[in-house]
Amino acid sequence: MTNEVVVLIHGIWMTSLELRPLGQRLQRCGYTSRYFYYPSLRRHPADNARRLANYLQDIDAPQVHLVAHSLGGIVLSHLFAQGTPPRPGRVVMLGTPLQGSVVARHMYERRLLRWLLGRAVEGGLLGNAPPWRGLYRSGMIAGTRATGIGQFLAPGKLTRPHDGTVTVNETRSPGLHQHHTVHNSHLSMLFSRDVASLVCRFLQQGHFD
Repeated sequence: MTNEVVVLIHGIWMTSLELRPLGQRLQRCGYTSRYFYYPSLRRHPADNARRLANYLQDIDAPQVHLVAHSLGGIVLSHLFAQGTPPRPGRVVMLGTPLQGSVVARHMYERRLLRWLLGRAVEGGLLGNAPPWRGLYRSGMIAGTRATGIGQFLAPGKLTRPHDGTVTVNETRSPGLHQHHTVHNSHLSMLFSRDVASLVCRFLQQGHFD
């Protein structure tokens, strides 16, 4: 067992309960899993990043890794833009639209749907987040199984390959050290044994291969 900690950060409309299966698998991989909850709609990503920085400050561990799903990765973009988190380890993001989300832009243009995004669009989902800074070893896992709520919220807007909510191209950034695709949807990545194995490998070795 290692005494290193992995902090898991959820996406929009979530509560962190969805991350428990992944966190439990990472615990079997030897890590201590912690879960950071933030109000994804009521506070903008930069504010949630400051809350995350305070949360990380209180963790007593030699190294703290970060694993973020979807909007959680944009919160991490703000976290690193604001400064260096304490005891930084490796970073893995799952389906984070670092380039902005076409689904979010489509929703934002429609008043009846805009309220569903809350404050997540402020420096976030519209493509106006800070560019990803590759200060620490970071990897992205993107899904290619085209099944998800994004197809219903923004019909015909997603270009393949995509995970039903986020396109693979939206997850790319020159600041990432590695990018990997899996045949999972945006949500099913959180429950996949294969994805958990990839995350564990990256945290241990710094690569998905």
